Amino acid sequence: MNLQFNTNHLQIIKNHAQKTYPDECCGLILGYISSESKTVVEVIPTENVWNTEAANFTEDQEGYISTRRYAIAPQVLLQTQREARNRNLNIIGIYHSHPDYPAIPSECDRLYAWPEYSYVIVSVQNGKACELQSWSLDDNHQFQSETIERINLATLS
Repeated sequence: MNLQFNTNHLQIIKNHAQKTYPDECCGLILGYISSESKTVVEVIPTENVWNTEAANFTEDQEGYISTRRYAIAPQVLLQTQREARNRNLNIIGIYHSHPDYPAIPSECDRLYAWPEYSYVIVSVQNGKACELQSWSLDDNHQFQSETIERINLATLS
């Protein structure tokens, strides 16, 4: 399946990632799902509410520092889902950044991922957003790469 973005949506993700560097950013992706693609209609930057107190560590078994995690507040997720439904949209994905790390999912990303969503990861190297990839879970709860297709704004009308 491919994920259709317009250039403005991709830029919102990259700008958010650069702004929050060296911490991870996160946000929600709203749109439509058809049998052959997911079409992005809106990208919503959210606050990263990962709490190091709740995590109870500064480095986990993978060697990741706790500030290199993300979480979206449940109330933000529920409110966004309600608002999306009122507009006949769905949450179709979540995005986050990987500061000074490739745009590939970590084991933590896989453990907390939901099968129906696309997971867009943007690599931020030395404060500059670069590689951006999308992933989705297969039937074995393993990430598979999704194609990101850039579309014109007019296509969404």
